[in-house]
Amino acid sequence: MKNTEKLEKIIASFGNPFAETGFDKSLFIQEILDIFQDEKEISAAGRLVTKREHGKSGFAHISDHTGKIQIYAQLDTLGEGFNLYKDLDVGDIIGVRGKLFTTRTGESTILVSEIKLLAKALRPLPEKWHGLKDVEVRYRQRYLDLISNPDVRDVFIKRSEIISLTRDFFNRYKYMEVETPMLHRIAGGAAGKPFATHHNATDSDVYLRIAPELYLKRLLVGGLERIYEINRSFRNEGVSARHNPEFTMLEAYCSYQNYEYMMNLCEELFVFLCEKINSAIVIEYQGKKIDFTPPWQRISFAELFKKEFDVDSSDPQEVMLEKISKKLNLAKGLSRSQILNITEELIEKNYPEDKPAFIVDFFTWTSPLAKKKKDNPNLVERFELFIAGLEIANAYSELNDPIEQRVRFSEQLKTEEELPKKIDNDFLLSLEHGMPPAAGLGIGMDRLVMVLLNQPSIRDVILFPLLKSLPSE
Repeated sequence: MKNTEKLEKIIASFGNPFAETGFDKSLFIQEILDIFQDEKEISAAGRLVTKREHGKSGFAHISDHTGKIQIYAQLDTLGEGFNLYKDLDVGDIIGVRGKLFTTRTGESTILVSEIKLLAKALRPLPEKWHGLKDVEVRYRQRYLDLISNPDVRDVFIKRSEIISLTRDFFNRYKYMEVETPMLHRIAGGAAGKPFATHHNATDSDVYLRIAPELYLKRLLVGGLERIYEINRSFRNEGVSARHNPEFTMLEAYCSYQNYEYMMNLCEELFVFLCEKINSAIVIEYQGKKIDFTPPWQRISFAELFKKEFDVDSSDPQEVMLEKISKKLNLAKGLSRSQILNITEELIEKNYPEDKPAFIVDFFTWTSPLAKKKKDNPNLVERFELFIAGLEIANAYSELNDPIEQRVRFSEQLKTEEELPKKIDNDFLLSLEHGMPPAAGLGIGMDRLVMVLLNQPSIRDVILFPLLKSLPSE
C-alpha cells in the first residue's frame, strides 16, 4: 500500500521532500568510518535501514553503496526536527549533519544536529528485506535486490572493477579502445540468430550486432594495429544460466601476431584479474578449486571428436555431420552452435575442471573467419577457452586472404540457418586493400565475472537480465 497519508503529513509540516534538489554530503559512509574521529563535524546521506525510538531520542542506521552508519537523534539537539525523525519510515532517503561519537557499546555514530527528508518511500521494503531470497523478485526488481542484499551489491561493484581492470590491462599494452556500430546492415562476425529491426529514415532493414568482429578488422586494414572494444552484443536466442540475449564481450585485435600470442595474453590477463579481485590465482567456483597458474592445458577438438564420433579431420563436412548425427540419434544435421554444445559436454565428461583449458584444432568448416594451419588445412589456428565447463573466450589467427574469405562465406551460407543469406562485400573489399596478419580474441565478460566472483548464473552478474514476461505485462 502506498504511504501517501504520511507524505501529506510531512509536506504540511516540513515541506515536500521531492522538492529537494540535492544534499551536500561530506563523504561516502565507508570513508566516514575510515577517517572516524570523535567530535568531527560530518554530513552523510543514504537510505534509512533501521529505526528505533526511546521516548525523546532514537537510534537508526543509514546506508549507501559503501556501507552503513548509526545515527542518534534526540529532541534536545534537533528540536522540531525530532518530529520529522519520528515520522520517518525504513526505506526513506535522508540527509543528516552532526558530530561523530562512539557509543558505550563501541559503535561509530553520528549525533544528528540537522535532518532532512530527501525522498519518501511510498511503498515498504519487502518482508525480511534484509535477506530478499525470491529469485524472480530479485531479478525483476533489481533495485530491491540491491537494497536488500549487500552481497549482491558487492558483486556489481566488483563487476565494474573487473571491467576497469581489463581496460587498464589492455591500455598498458598500448591497445586503443574503439567503438564500432551496434546497428549492422549485414549480420555477421559470429554464429547466432540476430535481432532484426528497421531504420525509417533510410527505409532499410538493420540488425543488432551479434559481434563487432568485421568492423574491428576493418580498423586493422586502416592501420590501427592494437585495438579493443568492450561491447554490447545481441543474439536472438534462449535464456539460461549461461545465456542472455544481450551480453557484454571484449574483443581485442593485434596485428602481426597469431593465436599463440592470444593464449599467452589470456593467461596473463586472467592471472592479473584473479590477483586483483581475489588476491590469489587458485580460486573457488561452485565448490571446485580452479588453479590459474600458467601454462594451461591444451585439448585437441579434432581428437575429442575422433575419439567420441570416429570422425577424422580429413573427412568431408557432410560425412562428419552424418557420423555425429547417427551417434546421437539425430534426424537432421547439426549447426555450429550445437557442435559447441557437444564440445562443452565432452569437456565436462572427459577432463578435470581444476585448471583452465584451451581447446585447439577446430575443423576449418566450423571456423569461417580463422586461418588454416599450415601443416593441416582441415584445421584452423583457433582456440576456445573453457573454465569450469564454461566457454569464456574464443580466438583466431585471423583469415586475411580476401579470395579464401569469400569462398568460406559462400560455404557458410549453404549451411548456416540462422544468419541472413548475405555476404558482407564491403568487408571483403576492405580485405582486398590488405589486412596484416593478426590475432583476434573475444571474451564473454559476463561469464568471466561469474567465475571470478563465484556466481552460479549469468543472471547474477547482469543487473537487468531479460526474463519472460509476466501475464500482467
